[in-house]
Amino acid sequence: MASAQDLRKRIKSVTNTQQITKAMKMVASARLRRAQTKAEATRPYAEKIGQILRHMSNSDLEGFESPLLDVRPVERTCYIVVGADKGLAGAFSSNVLKFAMEELKGKDPSTYRVITAGRKPRDSMKSRGIHIDKSYAGFSDKPSYEHARAIMHEALSLYERHEVDEVIMIYTRFVNSMTQIAQAERLLPIEQPQDEVKGEEYDFMPSAVSVLEALLPKYLEITVYNGLLQSAASELGARMTAMTSATDNAGELIESLGLEYNKLRQSSITNEISEIVGGANALQ
Repeated sequence: MASAQDLRKRIKSVTNTQQITKAMKMVASARLRRAQTKAEATRPYAEKIGQILRHMSNSDLEGFESPLLDVRPVERTCYIVVGADKGLAGAFSSNVLKFAMEELKGKDPSTYRVITAGRKPRDSMKSRGIHIDKSYAGFSDKPSYEHARAIMHEALSLYERHEVDEVIMIYTRFVNSMTQIAQAERLLPIEQPQDEVKGEEYDFMPSAVSVLEALLPKYLEITVYNGLLQSAASELGARMTAMTSATDNAGELIESLGLEYNKLRQSSITNEISEIVGGANALQ
């Protein structure tokens, strides 16, 4: 049985841990709100670019050709795996890694290339013997557009050199602080709608072709950026939930240890009283 001194040390240790987890919860909560705001602000822009792109793809653009729109037989695939830099985020990292490993399951290493964003997917996939062609880290909970541009530039270079035939991004979509869903989204080749897209009419200057040439890379970059923001919000939401649970568990443990400590003190006091009474009776 633990002594009163041991229990006091454990209560102090758990209390310190609780203060840390509570602080981490508050930090994750504040960052989550900012990440959500960015993701929500980016979505309309990405949707509008996609709308214009679909409209132009159905237009008669004589003489326009782009490798970004060419669908070719898939022999090699580039996977962009987006994860976290740090731990203490519940099952966030393991879920996206599990999804990525399912995508690679049974495939020959020569048929895919891997780009990672985040230390966790990089280290975990390396430990499983998977070769990482390019890795990025240090911004998982606060990505910028420049990070998305760098990642997309690397994947686009592989695609344009015909080293891969398609590019797929694996990331975690944010639903709420309790729910995050790992999913895959194909970036290249850009899918063209089969049905005619009706809507607004656009005038393009200097020409529709030049606008489309500039629009296609931007569309890819903003799609990757939105994926990074979704992943950042998911990571922070998962961390906030994990730290909330850890804080609550620490509180329950402190209460349990406090009760055990009080029982031990009460037992000690009772023994002391019994000894005093026994001694007094012996003197009579």
